[in-house]
Amino acid sequence: MNDLLIAGCIGVAFGWALESAGLGDPPKLAGQFYLRDFTVLKVMLSAMLTAMLGVFWGGRLGMLDPGALYVPETYLLPQLVGGLVFGFGFVLSGLCPGTSCVALASGRIEGAATMLGLFAGVLLVGLAFPVIDPFYHSTPHGPLTLQRLTGLPYGVVVALVTVVAVSTLAWIAKREAGR
Repeated sequence: MNDLLIAGCIGVAFGWALESAGLGDPPKLAGQFYLRDFTVLKVMLSAMLTAMLGVFWGGRLGMLDPGALYVPETYLLPQLVGGLVFGFGFVLSGLCPGTSCVALASGRIEGAATMLGLFAGVLLVGLAFPVIDPFYHSTPHGPLTLQRLTGLPYGVVVALVTVVAVSTLAWIAKREAGR
């Protein structure tokens, strides 16, 4: 029960952070696709960078074992198709699953419509699963990580990703300051 309570608190905090950043507003999210508003990219890069550095340094300091973390299997074609469907839905509604929950909690009708679409899609895939199961399990590649793809040491990958992320955030800050 404690795990559920902790997960619920993390979910509420995450939703609050998304709403505070304005990410429950579809036009704000759509601004990312038109390269007018980089809030989504800034929030996601900051979150991924924080998580990556937390795992890296937590492992180095003996606070956790990064090898014990679950890395999902990669099924290239099904995940590519899923990504295209996700992207199409994101562009169509202006919301992703997380931000649609925030929009719904904020009373936006777009959030309700997107959540309805999400549930309908999950239901349809569930009903069609016996037919699509062979495709779902096609093109397996095991867990893919940047370290495995590049052959570089873990610390080097972390350093390179950090440099790219911080450089991107600096570029965004410079671009926004020039407006």
